Amino acid sequence: MTIATQPSPAVSVCHDSPSTQTGLSLHSVSIVLPFYNEEDNAAAMIERINAVSALHSYEVEIIAVNDGSDDNTLQKLLEAQQVSQLPLRVLDLQRNFGQTAAMQAGIDAALGGVVVTLDGDLQNDPEDIPMMVETLIRDDLDLVVGWRKDRKDKLILRKIPSKIANRLIGKVTGVRLHDYGCSLKVYRASVIKQVKLYGEMHRFIPAWVACHVPKHRISEVPVKHHARTHGESKYGISRVIRVLIDLLSVVFFMRFRARPAHFFGSVGMILGALGGGMLGWLAIQKFLFDQDIGQRPMLIVGVMLVLAAIQLMTTGVVAEMLSRVYYESSSRKAYQACEYPAPGGKKLSGEDA
Repeated sequence: MTIATQPSPAVSVCHDSPSTQTGLSLHSVSIVLPFYNEEDNAAAMIERINAVSALHSYEVEIIAVNDGSDDNTLQKLLEAQQVSQLPLRVLDLQRNFGQTAAMQAGIDAALGGVVVTLDGDLQNDPEDIPMMVETLIRDDLDLVVGWRKDRKDKLILRKIPSKIANRLIGKVTGVRLHDYGCSLKVYRASVIKQVKLYGEMHRFIPAWVACHVPKHRISEVPVKHHARTHGESKYGISRVIRVLIDLLSVVFFMRFRARPAHFFGSVGMILGALGGGMLGWLAIQKFLFDQDIGQRPMLIVGVMLVLAAIQLMTTGVVAEMLSRVYYESSSRKAYQACEYPAPGGKKLSGEDA
């Protein structure tokens, strides 16, 4: 089976007509698998995907991304490529760039109209893929997220921090899901290819997708989860700090990407008001009551707050200029729209205007 290459437009928010979404056979699916030091799991994961009979009922390709592994993962993938019943493409990154970069590489290479991502450590179950793809098509969604309802991980190191992070991310971003961290996700290709992932932002993919589509087009379904049987987990408790730092970036881009001056200006005005109030009170003490204010800590705090306010507001102006340069130089628009033509398709001509 082969998948014909279809160019993806720079901005595409119009979705397929529901009348064309009558079955999985009308969709081609790309399954993206990032691997890092998973020599004991790589071949087994490819075998499990091949064994899912429902995957053979429509066009599908597997894209295995070796993220600079220093064990025999690449060799295992090349061996699996020779016996795989489904088309298997292997991408070998020259060094370990991280899971986010590996996912982005696979998504960029994907040719299918539907893109599936899942980890290559055998904890995600490929048998859930057909159900999730069908949900995406049937409910006309752009993203379906897996929810590891019965998660097979350690309570203290994985489950508790994950629950706290999921609630915090949902509350801050407004995209409320039970399991942000599950790698098993199904996307509409025309949408996920608009999202560019950097750093360790794969944890916030639903929030990034919500920057391009309405939140009601994102859903989740319970999926199976298995305990790790081979290899070692690449995550620890230290990722909590990274999640909090990344969350600040996500919130800023979701709410203030096109208007950064509102963010910096608002904070600057609050600090300026506080600092101005302190200095005003000290001025009253000095000139009306003839009190000595030179040694009072409030004077230093007030001056620092005013200076910080000036810096933040000028930073907002610079950020606003950079935002305009970004949109104009990249030919990106500050909005996304889908046109529904008038009946008959009649439009005004230049002479009518």
